[in-house]
Amino acid sequence: MLQAVKAGACGYLVKSASAAELLEAVNATADGQAVFTPGLAGLVLGEYRRMASEPTPAGAEPTPGLTPRELEVLRLVAKGLSAKQIGRRLDVSHRTVENHVQATLRKLQLSNRIELTRYAIEHELD
Repeated sequence: MLQAVKAGACGYLVKSASAAELLEAVNATADGQAVFTPGLAGLVLGEYRRMASEPTPAGAEPTPGLTPRELEVLRLVAKGLSAKQIGRRLDVSHRTVENHVQATLRKLQLSNRIELTRYAIEHELD
């Protein structure tokens, strides 16, 4: 499962998940949320915390070229909020939030929200 997450998976369900759980997970991931079978999320979070404890190279800027708003959105993504939730919190549309997420992904050369979350944890931005 950790290899799947490292490769960019935004969720993981066990084979015994019900049809309702699968449908809910598909809808949640389509909305930009990460979905894990209860109990597995702790395993993933523990692995990323372990990775975050590895030292950052001296002099490396943790958020190269990010605007203050992009940094704010990055922190909220790392807390697990969806684009709609972030939009409500910041009083902007969810599309604006997605634009900030896409710009941040480009600037940090990352592929998805899971990698953004990992980046935020590794750089203690959460």
